[in-house]
Amino acid sequence: MAIDAREIIATGDLHVTGRLLDASNATLFGEVSLPTDQDLPTEQIPKVSVIYKPIAGERPLWDFPDGTLAYREFAAYLFSEFAGFHIVPFTILREGPFGPGAVQEWITIDESVDLIELAQSDAPRLREFVLFDAIINNTDRKIGHLLPSMSGELFGCDHGVCFHEEDKLRTVLWQWMEQPLNESELSQLRDAKKRFDVFAEQAHSLLTAEELSATLERIDRILESQVFPVPSEDWPPVPWPPI
Repeated sequence: MAIDAREIIATGDLHVTGRLLDASNATLFGEVSLPTDQDLPTEQIPKVSVIYKPIAGERPLWDFPDGTLAYREFAAYLFSEFAGFHIVPFTILREGPFGPGAVQEWITIDESVDLIELAQSDAPRLREFVLFDAIINNTDRKIGHLLPSMSGELFGCDHGVCFHEEDKLRTVLWQWMEQPLNESELSQLRDAKKRFDVFAEQAHSLLTAEELSATLERIDRILESQVFPVPSEDWPPVPWPPI
C-alpha cells in the first residue's frame, strides 16, 4: 500500500541537502525519507522533498516576537485547512537537524507560468488568496510566494509574518479592493466565524490570545463591509521587494 506523503513528512528522517540563499531567514531544502526494513535501491526508498525552517535560524524582527515565525507558518496552514482555502502546502512543526522548526511539503512549480502575469490577473483562485491574506493579516504576500504546481493547482508559501494583532496587510494582490464578496465567500466567512473556537483550540499554543481575537475581529469586519480590503494609509501596502 502506498504511504501518504504527510506520514513521511511527519515521521521520516529529515536530511538537509541545500539552502535557499535569497531568504531572509534560514530556509533549508531537504528530503524526508521513511526508514524501511526492506533492502531497496536508494531511488525506491519512500521520500518527499520539503522546506525546513528551523526556529534557530530566524532573524529577530522588531514587530514579531522572537522564535514565533515557524509557529505562524504552522498556524497559517491550520487556518487554510480549517477555513477551506487549501492554499498552504502541508506543514507541521517537528524536529530537524538544526532543532525544531516548520517543515513544509515542497511544491515543484510549473515554470511555464509567468508569475508576474499571474499576479496581475483576475484568476478566481487569486481571490481566495486575497481573502485568506486579509484574515490572517499577511504582511508579506510577494509574487514569488505564488506556487503554480505542475498539476495546475495554485499554492502559497512563506507565512511566517502573519496574524499580528495590529493591521499590517501587505500584498501585491490588490485587484479586487473594495469589490463586493460573492455569496460563496460570505458563506465561507460565516462558517469560519461560527466554528472559530475550533481553530482557536488548534492554534492556542501557536498564537497569543490577542492575535486570535484580532483574527476573529478581521473576519467580523469583512463580513460587515462585505467587500475586499483596501490598502492602509498607515502601513506600506506592498511588500518590498514585490517579487
